[in-house]
Amino acid sequence: MSFENIPALTDSGGASPILEETMKLYFAPMTCSLSPHIVLRELGLPFELIRVDNKTKRTADGRDFLSINPKGYVAALVLKNGEVLTEGPAIVQYVADQVPGNTLAPANGTWERVRLQEWLNFISTEVHSGCAPLFNADIAEPTKAIFRARLFKRLDYLSQALERQDYLMGRFGLADAYLFTVLTWLPSFNIEIGDWPELASFMARIAARPSVRAAMAAEAA
Repeated sequence: MSFENIPALTDSGGASPILEETMKLYFAPMTCSLSPHIVLRELGLPFELIRVDNKTKRTADGRDFLSINPKGYVAALVLKNGEVLTEGPAIVQYVADQVPGNTLAPANGTWERVRLQEWLNFISTEVHSGCAPLFNADIAEPTKAIFRARLFKRLDYLSQALERQDYLMGRFGLADAYLFTVLTWLPSFNIEIGDWPELASFMARIAARPSVRAAMAAEAA
């Protein structure tokens, strides 16, 4: 049975009654929260999607987001027991572990799970963080050129990895959802993904997934 087309219980309005046992994903468009959003839909887990205004730090249901995540940024996942989990790589692994035997993440304690964590850390520290300075309008262009050159080396490495297989670990998983998310930012920096044909093909494969289409449509609504 495929769960990819199961929608969130409510999408960003907070108007519908919230079930106490439902997880809540706080998101903002064009941010790394897209990654756990995709994973939740891939696994068919029920959740409520709540938008955050990154400028005002107010949520769509009228709350102060800083009272939910004092770090001030998405993603944040409120669990069934009321605990709040932050940081995308931690969120996606927690979510995947709620569905034993799923194909998105190897089981805890296996060598393959360590490899997954290796990829998640690489994407987080070298690609995600590598993009961060390029968003900053206060950084001068000559300085940004240094960051771009470093980012290009990371993209070269990813392109080489994807020459051998369609997905980072052989089949679609958590690392692919995260990489797809951060690579969607490249047009904002006038970086052409087509300069890396393997990455362009990767993006097209991921974008075609029903879960990805549904997540992106919900966030754009």
